Amino acid sequence: MKSSRHWAAAIIAIAASVTFPAGLVISGAQAQTAGTKPWPVRVVRIVLPGSPGAGSDIIGRIVAQPLARSFGQNFIIDNRPGAANIIATEVVAKAPPDGYTLLIGTTGTFITNPLVYAKLPYSIKDFETISNVVDAPFVLAVHPSVPVKNVAGLVALAKARPSQLAVASFGIGSSTHFAGELFQSMTHTKLIHVPYKGSAPGVADLLAGNIAMTFDTVLTLMPYIQSGRVRALGLAAPRRLQQIKTVPTLGELGLKDFEAGSWYGFLAPAGTPREIVTKLHTEIIAALKQPEVQKRFFDLGTAIIGSNPEEFAAQIRDGREKWAKVAKDAGIRPE
Repeated sequence: MKSSRHWAAAIIAIAASVTFPAGLVISGAQAQTAGTKPWPVRVVRIVLPGSPGAGSDIIGRIVAQPLARSFGQNFIIDNRPGAANIIATEVVAKAPPDGYTLLIGTTGTFITNPLVYAKLPYSIKDFETISNVVDAPFVLAVHPSVPVKNVAGLVALAKARPSQLAVASFGIGSSTHFAGELFQSMTHTKLIHVPYKGSAPGVADLLAGNIAMTFDTVLTLMPYIQSGRVRALGLAAPRRLQQIKTVPTLGELGLKDFEAGSWYGFLAPAGTPREIVTKLHTEIIAALKQPEVQKRFFDLGTAIIGSNPEEFAAQIRDGREKWAKVAKDAGIRPE
């Protein structure tokens, strides 16, 4: 019996150190057994709106491991990409409010989608906010074949070739779509918007040289920036990132207050008991304080937030006001 326990502990330690494919169970030490505490007594499912390797997927997996260990229960990563985050979000909105189905929501999910889609199958009222985990600023990047070295050169090229340069987005109504619209508005340029079903296919086309440029999160583009496979021209953040400190902010380059990116936060179905929301928030904050978690997020170029439920709800409200103006200026109306 003692040997079996040692083997179990070894297996759990190995599992916690590897990257898991989509849908695989991330297990914590089974110190707690069913019936020893009110919640959780069984598997908790984290539904992600992104495909494997996308921002929400990366964030979800990083946080799921310490949550599994602290709660002593399995946490399953459930990737439901597509339809501008709508598929995943609707799944959780309609799930029982018992704490066993959670959502990694993004800026696109609750801020830009409602500005584009008149009849979404969900609203923020269908959810309990738990915590914004991290903010990931967007970076404006081009394929190396694009004959520009900086934003000024890109603007000049776009004005010389109106409606010829293609800019990728996560999809119509996504936060990257809005970032592209804001860029065109501020620079008086006209680009071709190419919406993809998420980040991964757009990045693939950028790497292949099929499109000229994109706005995407630093956590997604970081390895390609560092390897030189894409050229980063500007960061849509208030200050430079140490990890890519040679990349100036768009504000430094004359686009005042150009700040755009995506946050990634935990939410639960509306009506989830407050004590469960509190437990989750407490353990998410504890996870974000762990040195190994902090290092992983730092290496990805993200900023750890760890807000409480009320702060997270306020952030969503404020974001709606900011991007509603961008939508109005760009002539984007809910359809």
